[in-house]
Amino acid sequence: MKKLINLAFISIFILLTGCDSSSSWENVKTAGRYIQKSIDSLWGKDYNSYWVQNEEDFIGPDEDEFIPLSDTDLTKGFGTLDKAIAQPKDPLGEGGLPGFSNFKTPSTLDNIFRNMHFQTDDHVLREHPDLLTVQKIANYLKRHSKTYVCVEGHCDERASAAYNMALGTRRANHIRVLLIKQGIDFNRIYTISYGKEKPIALGHISEDWKKNRRAEFKIYEKNN
Repeated sequence: MKKLINLAFISIFILLTGCDSSSSWENVKTAGRYIQKSIDSLWGKDYNSYWVQNEEDFIGPDEDEFIPLSDTDLTKGFGTLDKAIAQPKDPLGEGGLPGFSNFKTPSTLDNIFRNMHFQTDDHVLREHPDLLTVQKIANYLKRHSKTYVCVEGHCDERASAAYNMALGTRRANHIRVLLIKQGIDFNRIYTISYGKEKPIALGHISEDWKKNRRAEFKIYEKNN
């Protein structure tokens, strides 16, 4: 009798959630499996836990219960965290370096130090042209050993100021890590985050947001 009550309860749950257009199909399928298990249990098929004493006693999950990873699962959260690398030993304004105001936009080198862009709520470069730009910047810094660079992290207008400040920091540090991995001295690469405070597109549509999710570069040429 208890099993029949449980089955009726689950059936009612499916009918109610099925009327909600926002409920996901995966949830419906999962609930459907529980109904099938309840029906099977009425006919004596046992799903209760028990002590497994040998391989023959082990019953794995049904094939239709296996949900494989999707492409989005493989691109989010797996190996995307950057290893922490120490910041330059001399803060800007110390150790013979000027303050940040002396770092300038390399306008004559815009074919090398071009802006890079990020996906929404992401701090990892995923476009091939951006990765090629990292290589170009690294090659330039190798040829110009007295050039220092500051990577700026920017975000679009959505979410809070504090959240975007942190996201901008992760974006700048991600590029810094990539340059260091290309052999650039970590003491020559500084980072700063502006969050959503310095948009270059002032609209409120996806194209504007895409332009603002970016990294920019300022450089300083040391004379001695």
